[in-house]
Amino acid sequence: MILKASFFIVFFTLFLHWEASETKSQGEIGQASLPPRGWNSYDSFCWTISEEEFLKNAELVALRLKAHGYQYVVVDFLWYRKQIEGAYTDSYGYDVIDEWGRMLPDPGRWPSSRGGKGFSEVAQKVHSMGLKFGIHVMRGLSKQAFNANTLILDTTTGKAYEEAGRQWHAQDIGIKERACAWMTNGFMSVNTKLGAGRAFLRSLYQQYADWGVDFVKHDCVFGDDLDLDEITVVSEVLNGLKRPIVYSLSPGTNAKPTMAKDISGLVNMYRVTGDDWDDWNDVSAHFNVARDFSAANLVGVKGLKGKSWPDLDMLPLGWLTDAGSNLGPHRNCRLNLDEQRTQVTLWSMVRSPFIFGGDMRKLDDTTFNLLTNPTLLEINWFSSNNMEFRYVTGSLSSPGKHGLTHNSKNEGKTSVLETRVLALRSCKDVKANEWSTKVLDNDVAQLCWEENSNNRTSPFCLYKRKAPSMSEGVMVYNHQSHGKLHLLVTERTELCFSASSNRKLTSKESSRGSFSRCRSHANQMWELNNNGTLKNSYSGLCASLDIVKASSGGVRSWLATGRRGEIYLAFFNLNNQVTDMSAKISDIAKVIPRRRSSNVATCTAREVWSATNLGALKDSVSMSVKAHGCALFVLHCN
Repeated sequence: MILKASFFIVFFTLFLHWEASETKSQGEIGQASLPPRGWNSYDSFCWTISEEEFLKNAELVALRLKAHGYQYVVVDFLWYRKQIEGAYTDSYGYDVIDEWGRMLPDPGRWPSSRGGKGFSEVAQKVHSMGLKFGIHVMRGLSKQAFNANTLILDTTTGKAYEEAGRQWHAQDIGIKERACAWMTNGFMSVNTKLGAGRAFLRSLYQQYADWGVDFVKHDCVFGDDLDLDEITVVSEVLNGLKRPIVYSLSPGTNAKPTMAKDISGLVNMYRVTGDDWDDWNDVSAHFNVARDFSAANLVGVKGLKGKSWPDLDMLPLGWLTDAGSNLGPHRNCRLNLDEQRTQVTLWSMVRSPFIFGGDMRKLDDTTFNLLTNPTLLEINWFSSNNMEFRYVTGSLSSPGKHGLTHNSKNEGKTSVLETRVLALRSCKDVKANEWSTKVLDNDVAQLCWEENSNNRTSPFCLYKRKAPSMSEGVMVYNHQSHGKLHLLVTERTELCFSASSNRKLTSKESSRGSFSRCRSHANQMWELNNNGTLKNSYSGLCASLDIVKASSGGVRSWLATGRRGEIYLAFFNLNNQVTDMSAKISDIAKVIPRRRSSNVATCTAREVWSATNLGALKDSVSMSVKAHGCALFVLHCN
């Protein structure tokens, strides 16, 4: 019996030693040494989440996702705002602040914060679940604290900050001219050149550490809102704290790799896009961004006390709300299953953080399986040599059915789409006066652009909207009062064409940037004139239709190497219809490092989403991929 017990002790000790060595060998040392995984409240609750709702979601993360590497649960923005009549995302005067101008949780939604406890009790409960606790914070100083001219805390003395023989206040450090562009009633930058400005930032992050915070999502300091001075000071503060805190930046609208190189070593993850919602245009817009940041070798480089990761934003899957809403989760994700698979596959191939945004209380099996797919998670954490793979061909399986696609063809190894896009130009331009109406059944049923150039004689028509919803991708128009029109594209969510600048729009802007949520603002109202122009009185510009060649938007592909030598190959079909896609094994062998010395490799393959075993491959790997869908292959080559 003693011998058996001794054997067990020795075996168990060896097992623990092996497990620790394996963990270390996988790189799970240091801060954010693997792309962080977790849950964030924004996509499902916007700003209105309560303590009870948050802790229930955290409990379910621990129960269902923790075993799959999901570690962080994060309260997103405005946890300090009172949820009362008049309060919304950019309202003023509803925030809870302390005597030092620092934000405190709203006790109406976070009752455990009463008595100056802040998030301490919430953090303790999260830690007891084996998870880590995070919060969203904004740039600098709140407008409310600035107007109250609160004193600044010196954390070294516990008293008001003094320098040059006087105490310093919020109005000494706040820069009103540098208010957050999308929350002008909320926050402004602070002057980090001043000792008082740096002291204020130290007081903020020391308080978060005292609460037990493990993760901060710092907003309105990157991308279009870049504040390198504040990022630098906050990084220095976090580096000096005894408590390790993962440092994340958000959002990253118009972020470029050159900008990221200035901050990647200061942080642990940083958004490289604007907000990503459950809209196909949002998903497809990530491909160029992912390519650029991967090509710049910014994935998993040295960061704050560990590594840093470009972040493609949260995964808006499952049960959600709407951006800027005062209403909690109330609807299902609008992406279809193929689009959802495309999103999670791209996130994994790029090694982006996996932060889920849906309400855990209504986590369905389909969403759970996407979030916990073992192949995706393996790629996301342990793959290498991740890159966009350009040696892929694609051909449309059948003629286009959607109103914006004219034709498609292959040229070499790239799918080339000729697409009609709305553009803005001067109404004096003769190219602007080719609109006309077609009358059917005694009603205006079509608004058509007459194309007579380039041997195209058939008109392109926008159909009059006759139902609350239309099939995806179809462009329509809608009558408003006094002969005004909305020009909208229906892709399960409605976006209307806006006239906001005196220039021709790029194809990317025409597909997304020139469209916004439909409203009654004058810049979205168009009037058909007798001379064949569609004029916007707000800008004085006219709408026209241009032909744009999108030379690589139809099909995309990514490659990565697995830690056991396997090769991961992902096909992405960005077209609106089924596309046959193919890649040669010899081309794959050229770009995978371990295959550069081989002219031809012999491979076997399986496809993950269809669970298809392709067996031995001869010359290429091929598959017919659904519209907006993807295929993910695991190749074993020798």
